[in-house]
Amino acid sequence: MGEEPRRSARIVVGVDGSPTSRSALTWAARQAGLTGDSVDAVIAWQYPVGYGAPSAAVPNFDFAGNARQALAGAVTEAAAESPQVEIRQHVVQGHPAAALLEAAESADPLVVGNRGHGGFTEALLGSVSQHCVHHAPCPVVVVRAARPRPQAEP
Repeated sequence: MGEEPRRSARIVVGVDGSPTSRSALTWAARQAGLTGDSVDAVIAWQYPVGYGAPSAAVPNFDFAGNARQALAGAVTEAAAESPQVEIRQHVVQGHPAAALLEAAESADPLVVGNRGHGGFTEALLGSVSQHCVHHAPCPVVVVRAARPRPQAEP
């Protein structure tokens, strides 16, 4: 018996605008180019919370619009390197880890950066990435930020 043809899958990638999330999106787009998959780029946003309730600490700030703009910039960058890949953009209100786990329900794989815009820059793995590694319903790929290329000597 021959093998069944591989069905196209969906790669879900978490984006927050950080260098590591941009590297994760670029990796996902390259992988999708090799496998024929599509990419769902997901960014999540939340209102700031003060003492357990949404806070109006930043009046007139468009959180959803800011997230949409950050995602569009990252997608434009990744699409330039992999123009043949379909990259769908999803802006979700909610906690990033919860949004990614929900999006990953039918994904293969979930791709995250090793750390994002969190406050603990010394951490090897960010809290959202770590939560996804432990709870995702599919394989998880953790991508580090791209290293600067060494300059050629004259």
